[in-house]
Amino acid sequence: MTGAERISAAIRQPKRPGPALVAYITAGFPSPKPWLDLYEAVAEIADVVEVGVPFSDPMADGVTLQRTSRAALDKGFTFSWLLEQLGTRHSRTPTLLMGYTNPFLQRGFSRLVKEMEQASLDGFIVPDLPLEEARPLREPADAAGLAVVQLVPPNSTDARMRRLALESTGFTYAVTVTGITGAALSSEVEATLGRVRAVSRAPVCAGFGIRTKEDVARLAPHADGVIVGTALMDAIEKGLDPRKFLEDLKP
Repeated sequence: MTGAERISAAIRQPKRPGPALVAYITAGFPSPKPWLDLYEAVAEIADVVEVGVPFSDPMADGVTLQRTSRAALDKGFTFSWLLEQLGTRHSRTPTLLMGYTNPFLQRGFSRLVKEMEQASLDGFIVPDLPLEEARPLREPADAAGLAVVQLVPPNSTDARMRRLALESTGFTYAVTVTGITGAALSSEVEATLGRVRAVSRAPVCAGFGIRTKEDVARLAPHADGVIVGTALMDAIEKGLDPRKFLEDLKP
């Protein structure tokens, strides 16, 4: 299977009953040395792991993810270190890199795709890369079978939503709020998810604002999976067991 196919299969057939869990963790946080152990713990429970690549201007991220990204950079995070770490992981849970255009572009899209293949990674999420400008990344990623997950904002027109969803591989990322990560779920989230699912060929995962078992239960009938980032990183900052936190989210 390709990386995109592995992600889709993991979401359609989750490890436990209920919607699939896509878990976001910031690379290199809380510190580089034990980070791979944290990744392995999260990958034990999550169906897909979304590894956030620290960046100085994470425009889609709320305060928690900004803070953890800054802390990782201050402790010496480098892209080469991350790829080396992920290349030695034991878990086979499908894994994406979530990051911003600047660090990916600096490394070189074609080079990065080859490095991700070598590390057995499965795809990308790049929130600030418009679909119209994504060809330099999409072409090598598509050729390698890596997923390029598109974010679909709730204020998209029907035509725009259809185009974004049809171009998304691995899964389609249905943004639940008009804003940044960590915000509360919108009162119209069910309607938004219905619109996205109606036009998406890939499974649909809901992200932004999902913090509790009640949130997951609310979204379960309307999405194939849920993406949990800010709440998980808040728990990790507090020293809580990420496995228990993720297990407790299941309805």
